[in-house]
Formats: sequence, C-alpha cells, structure tokens
Amino acid sequence: MAKPRRLWLDWTVDRALRGLLWVALRLPYRWRVPMMGRILRALGGITGYRMRADEQLAWIFPTLTPTARHIIATGVLDNFGRVVIENYSTVDQLAWAERWVPHGPGLDACEAARAAGKPILFVSGHFGNYQAARAAMNVRGYAMGGLYRLMNNPYSNAHYIASVEGVGGAAFPRDRRGLAGFVKTLREGGQGAILIDQFIAQGALLDFLGQPAPTALSAAEMALKYDTLLVPIYAERLENGLDFDIQIEAPIAHSDPVTMTQALNDSLAARVRAKPAQWLWIHRRWKPQRVKDQALQPEGPH
Repeated sequence: MAKPRRLWLDWTVDRALRGLLWVALRLPYRWRVPMMGRILRALGGITGYRMRADEQLAWIFPTLTPTARHIIATGVLDNFGRVVIENYSTVDQLAWAERWVPHGPGLDACEAARAAGKPILFVSGHFGNYQAARAAMNVRGYAMGGLYRLMNNPYSNAHYIASVEGVGGAAFPRDRRGLAGFVKTLREGGQGAILIDQFIAQGALLDFLGQPAPTALSAAEMALKYDTLLVPIYAERLENGLDFDIQIEAPIAHSDPVTMTQALNDSLAARVRAKPAQWLWIHRRWKPQRVKDQALQPEGPH
C-alpha cells in the first residue's frame, strides 16, 4: 500500500495535470497540440525528463556532442507534450485520422487477414504517436484494441484509461485479467496492439540500439500460439507537427519467439536511428546497471 505522503503527492500531481488538460482542451486542436509541446519543453528541467533523455542518449550514442543531445532531447520533450494532449483529444484525433492514410508492404496482408477473420497483432513502440496509428486504422474499419500498462499514479488511471479506449477497440490492462481479455480478442479473430519497447525485468536480453535490453517475448509467443499475423506499425510525426505518416511494415515471419522479437526490436531501432527525436528517450528502457547485473548472473541448469 502506498504511503500517505506518496498518495498526497500523486493526488497533487494528478490535480495539476487535470487542470492543465482542462485548459488545453478548451483551445482549438491546432493550437493546443503545439502549446503542450512548448509546455513540456519548458518543464523538462524541472521534471528531470531532459536529464533522463540526455543520459540515455549518451548511453546509446556516446559520440554525440552535448549540443546534439540537447537538440534531440528538446524534440523529444516537444513530441511527448503533443502526444499527451493528442491522446486526450480522442474526438479530434479520430477526425484528423481520416486524413492519415495507412500504407506500406504489410497493408495488403492486414486487409486479407481482416477479411478472412484472421487475428492481427500490431506491434509498435513509443515512437511518434503510437495511438495515432490505432486511430488511423480504426476509422477505416479495424477494431485495434490496446494492451496498456497502468500508470504509477492511481489518481490518473481513470482518465488515462478513457483516453486509451476513446479511439476504438477494447483496451486491456497489462495484468492477468487484462491479458486474458486480450488473448480472447485474438482467439476470436480480432486485432490487438502492443508496445515492444518497455523495460521488462524478467524479459529476454535482446539487442536494442546496440545495447542489451530486457524485452518481453509475449507478442511473438501469442503470434505463434494463436496463428496471428505479427505486424510492425508506426505513426511518424510529419513536419507540420499535427499529421502522421502511418507505415505498416511486412509481417514478421513465424519462427521462434527470440528471433521474432529481435526482428521487432530491429524494426523499431531503425526508426529511432532515423528520427531520434520522435522516440521517448525519457522512459528508462535499459536501466544499465540492472541490465549489467542480469547479464552477469550465472545461468541455471538446462
């Protein structure tokens, strides 16, 4: 159970967030999105997000100059602010999604699978705006649900869950009951979405951007178990800051969970290298010391 002081702090932070969202949502969409980008850029030092992004950029790209890291971190904060308000603006997001035409080598396979009632598991990462991809597919007849991680702040969960559910498709928390519902959707021939770039302490140590990153194998395992199409999908932010390029890559060939998951990591890594400011460097993907300790642990008996 959380300590009273922590609960009080969570409540205070949530009320500040609710107030900021209330003000932003009263502005036209074209104004509120860049405004939230500017606010997060300004708050980057206070929140510690800028320092965290800088640390992770230095860990992965040690040859980058401090100036280059600062420029990327500023872009990261701007994109993060935009993502937050976009995902809370579900009505507007769905309206704008009508103009984001999905394309790519995997689109035909997805259309064929949907027509045949075959399940599709879309995989993405914290790149651009992952929810924009769900919105773009769902306004075109898909019902792409999402598997999400509950927020650490219990007071923020209710409005966060509403934002996830608002773009269509069922939303499932990453717990036992939620996973059961997510699996049921796939077994019934539905579509689901999952993010591959979260730190999973007991995950397999796979390469991501040149460093070992504990990674869940669950997406590949579900694809194999339920004969599901496994498709990387991305929503890359365009220069105007409001629109997205929805790109659907070719499905990952079924083989074994490690090989398939590494292919997903490689797919996302290529996106991050090309557009580093669009990936969420402020979340702790590697936690270097924990990764190092895990790698040094002796293997158990086979």
